Amino acid sequence: MKVLKLSARGLPQSWITPEQAVTHYAAGDVRWELGSRVALFRGGHNARTGRQSRIEVSSIIGTRGVPDINPFELQPSLTNAKLFQRDRNLCAYCGGHFKDEDLTREHIVPVASRGPNHWMNVVTACRACNHRKASRTPEQAHMPLLYAPYVPSLWEDFILRNRRILADQMDFLMAHVPHSSRLLN
Repeated sequence: MKVLKLSARGLPQSWITPEQAVTHYAAGDVRWELGSRVALFRGGHNARTGRQSRIEVSSIIGTRGVPDINPFELQPSLTNAKLFQRDRNLCAYCGGHFKDEDLTREHIVPVASRGPNHWMNVVTACRACNHRKASRTPEQAHMPLLYAPYVPSLWEDFILRNRRILADQMDFLMAHVPHSSRLLN
């Protein structure tokens, strides 16, 4: 289980462990919190009062500070797991639905033709379609794309990064994805 760490303005920063989150609470960096309580940490006992310290961690925390970079200018890293999830495990050529192990990263403009390894030049393909297309463009192979590639937004990237998102975290992130996102369908 991970905690969604946001900037004070509500922009996603990272997925962190509850143990990492508790350090933000202890340092006074948590400005606001949302969602359910996901962990309770107990500390030592106060010598005078005998009370034990405790920190409850929420599933979503907004932390102090403003990032030095504009998160909307960041390009999400491209991994097969995120690509397959972006494309909903559908082959871009035959439209079949496959398990991850039966899929490949397919370059629309082949690497052999200097096609870049970039979100806008890759789609999910089953092994048979990838083999059939080979080092040709979809037009050359007479294999039209069934859907267009796109670069995931910051919000989509955070969803694609974590396979075990809590319901309240998913609701928060999904409220910010573009209306055109494939993750909404």
